[in-house]
Amino acid sequence: MIYLIRHGQTEYNVARRFQGGLDSPLTALGAAQARAMGLMLRTLVDPAEAILFTSPRGRTIETAQLIAQEAGIETPPIIEEGLAEISLGSWDGKTGREIDDATSGHWSSLDPHSWYFETPDGERYDAFQARLAASLARVAAHPAPARIIVSHGVAGRVLRGLHSGLPKEDMLALPVPQGVIYRLAPGNITEIDCREAII
Repeated sequence: MIYLIRHGQTEYNVARRFQGGLDSPLTALGAAQARAMGLMLRTLVDPAEAILFTSPRGRTIETAQLIAQEAGIETPPIIEEGLAEISLGSWDGKTGREIDDATSGHWSSLDPHSWYFETPDGERYDAFQARLAASLARVAAHPAPARIIVSHGVAGRVLRGLHSGLPKEDMLALPVPQGVIYRLAPGNITEIDCREAII
């Protein structure tokens, strides 16, 4: 079974800055989200049979470490480079307003779900989708009975879309909550909401 998680809330999330290839530490709420998901996973998986796969970004590694502590998973997380968030190039770290000001309003005219792939010097959809598909295949091939992926917002949309066979426009419109676990079973995805357990 594969479980998919988005990292906990970060300082850039609060500031509404697009992180992309950059990083930002978890907030207190983000750490609480990670711990709540770890406690939930303790009830769902045998920690001795679980393995964490994480993007190389600090925010996902921090989330994975907190999850492991609460879930009782002692095996160190595996860093899976292909799970990294989309790089927005020179738009990394900026807010929508800053991008809009720099592009004379062009950003606000772009599709709200697919603009990530229309940055001047960022990653494009085909390459992004291909590396995520390769990472998902590697995770799926791992022999551990419970494989837990800690990734990102846009990356998580594409991973769920790949699992479900969704067309691009549908996968990019998927919600990307924090504090939620997605169980990727053959033929379906179950959402497990941990937000009520956050203290």
